[in-house]
Amino acid sequence: MTVELRIPASKSVTHRALLLGALSRRACRVRHPLWGADNRATLGALVAMGARAERDGDDVLFEPVPDLRVPSGPLDCANSGTTLRLLLAQAARLDGDVVLTGDESLRSRPNGPLLAALAALGADVSSAEGRAPVRVRGPLRAGVVDLPPRTSSQYASGLMLALALVDGDSVIRMAAPVASGPYLELTRDQMARAGLRVDFVRSQDGLRIAVPGGQRPGVSELAVEGDWSTAAFPLLAAAATRRAVRLHGLLPDSVQGDRAVVDLVARFGPRLTFEGDVLALEPAPLRPAGELRLGATPDLFPALCALAALAPGETRLVDAPSLRDKETDRIAAMVTALRALGVDAEELPDGAVVRGGTPLQAASVRSHEDHRVHMALACLGLLGPVDVDGRGCEAVSYPGFHEDLERFRP
Repeated sequence: MTVELRIPASKSVTHRALLLGALSRRACRVRHPLWGADNRATLGALVAMGARAERDGDDVLFEPVPDLRVPSGPLDCANSGTTLRLLLAQAARLDGDVVLTGDESLRSRPNGPLLAALAALGADVSSAEGRAPVRVRGPLRAGVVDLPPRTSSQYASGLMLALALVDGDSVIRMAAPVASGPYLELTRDQMARAGLRVDFVRSQDGLRIAVPGGQRPGVSELAVEGDWSTAAFPLLAAAATRRAVRLHGLLPDSVQGDRAVVDLVARFGPRLTFEGDVLALEPAPLRPAGELRLGATPDLFPALCALAALAPGETRLVDAPSLRDKETDRIAAMVTALRALGVDAEELPDGAVVRGGTPLQAASVRSHEDHRVHMALACLGLLGPVDVDGRGCEAVSYPGFHEDLERFRP
């Protein structure tokens, strides 16, 4: 029997919509945001910075305020790197000290290129070797700033959203190769929906982002679409169990880069098609996918790594060194877990080689409280006695994951 599921709202879109709604010069309704832990951290931090927000059913209503303000205490970004990086840049606009911190995992993640960029644009910044807690004090000035190759797209997104509000025009130069480019397109798309303009010019040297200054969002409604990166897990579960699935709530023409999951999963054998606004997967015998380059879509790595473990033959997942600096080192976490399950897997500096197709062994494996690692390994648990720790961390992006996963069991 076909499994029918509705995909949760996009975590990445929700972060940006909440920030733009809070800054809007008009009352703004953010429709159907994701109510995961990371997005709650963003909303809580915005309220601490003076945003006027209230929950209305599944929506958030923002009343206009003159601007964000210096909070009365440190901003707790919990486990959300996106919250930290987007709001660091906003805090740098303010004339006062703002401290941003988070949990142990967040305090271990680097932010050096963003902090250097903010300092180059006039902010006073101090940190624990580029890691939270970070203290920042503005005001931020318009100007030209450079980001190194393969820098996190979150750094550039934070700068785009902040510099649009600063007087004067700015340029962000990202040296090639540019990592996670689709997330920059996502930021530009959300800014455009809120009435903010930025211009991209690509060349062999990288990406030049022109940000006209003195802008202010003016939008009355922002709707949050389904999350393509989350869709990877029910697709993995369906492929693993040879069950057909239909996923509702996804936009086939979304600017989310992780919509590439359709083509990437199809490389393993299943047939995926759109039926109106529903993505359907028809199962098929699995095959190795060859080489998958995930530089633009690193969040798909855990699910695709797990799928590679089930496909007979060798699959290489490469070009995503940023996986080392996520909620955990996702490369090490997935390879270690797969080896414990009897899968032939090895780490690469920017990914992994997986030689799959052998029956999984019973084992207890660690998710390191990383939501995507946890969900990928839990999907493998559909095929045998795989004990995965960290239940609850999946609520960051997919609060109903375990309930949905049970629908794939015989």
